[in-house]
Amino acid sequence: MTYFETLTEATAAERAQLLAAPVIADCLQGRVTLASYQAFLGQAYHHVRHTTPLLMTLGGRLPERLAWLRRPVAEYIAEEIGHEEWILDDIAAAGGDAAAVRAGDPELPAEVMVAYAYDLLHRGNPAAFFGMVFVLEGTSVAIALQAADRIQQALALPDSAFSYLRSHGTLDQEHTRHLAELLDAMTPADQADVLRSARVFYQLYGDVFRALPVAGETPCS
Repeated sequence: MTYFETLTEATAAERAQLLAAPVIADCLQGRVTLASYQAFLGQAYHHVRHTTPLLMTLGGRLPERLAWLRRPVAEYIAEEIGHEEWILDDIAAAGGDAAAVRAGDPELPAEVMVAYAYDLLHRGNPAAFFGMVFVLEGTSVAIALQAADRIQQALALPDSAFSYLRSHGTLDQEHTRHLAELLDAMTPADQADVLRSARVFYQLYGDVFRALPVAGETPCS
């Protein structure tokens, strides 16, 4: 069994808890509301806009034992830079106020998740950041394309409102294969820190979803 497979198995309970978030169940059953989708995109913007700064910080804080990760991190940066703008375009195409989202603040769950990621890089083992990569990209691969189809069917939105979900659902399949190779090459101690952070990020990312409005509710002001 590869370490990636071990990690996937070891976090099965946490992953199931995230996927049990009411808004995800609503979405996959075609009960999604426009408010839910716009709120999801808004919170996605507020954490995705930190992806490139986080990766740049990661590259600068890798110790010599992890120097071999600098090139893969640089490649991640090149692929991820600017993706938050796709989300703003989706918000506008879905009838939302992209300018207000850009100028606004995240809800607490997204803010805490991002803060924990920065804290890992400055206080903990930088390798543990890959626990966040594992959670976010694994969740994207699991539901992004299916969710995009269900949301579009339910809300009759144009294709231009789904560039983030559809591009990442495909791109993250490639990233996941690459991530598996990187994780398998880490030392057992670094792998253990990835596992610990992955469990935390499943909780934190799940909190982002659990805070989104569901059918019959209105988004928080």
